[in-house]
Amino acid sequence: MREKHRQQQQARGHQDDAVAKADSKATLEGRSFLYVGGRDCQVAHLRQIASSYGANLIHHDGGLREAVSRIDNVLPSVDCVFCPIDCISHDACIRVKTGCKKWEKAFVPLRNGSKSSFERALQSMSQGETAQ
Repeated sequence: MREKHRQQQQARGHQDDAVAKADSKATLEGRSFLYVGGRDCQVAHLRQIASSYGANLIHHDGGLREAVSRIDNVLPSVDCVFCPIDCISHDACIRVKTGCKKWEKAFVPLRNGSKSSFERALQSMSQGETAQ
């Protein structure tokens, strides 16, 4: 009897955790993010992660094939900019930081271009931690 009661409580706890996680992801619903730099092979995965939080991800390659000046055109329409500091040109990084100050957008430097680094940043944002 006690075992059954304990299992029911555990099941409720897991359901509560899932609901809390879904609620925290919903706080990014409808937001738009710019990801500058990183690895092209991960863009689809990064978009999928952003989508799981209800957000839209726009990618700029940081100047490899796209003009760095395009960043200036995209910045006004996004809520926040992410830059993996290990996979971005110096020029693109300076452009992003300057543009973020000009347009008063949040700038989030990421330790690296990994999917987990991006997801941790989104998780922090969804839990209400501010990014600058």
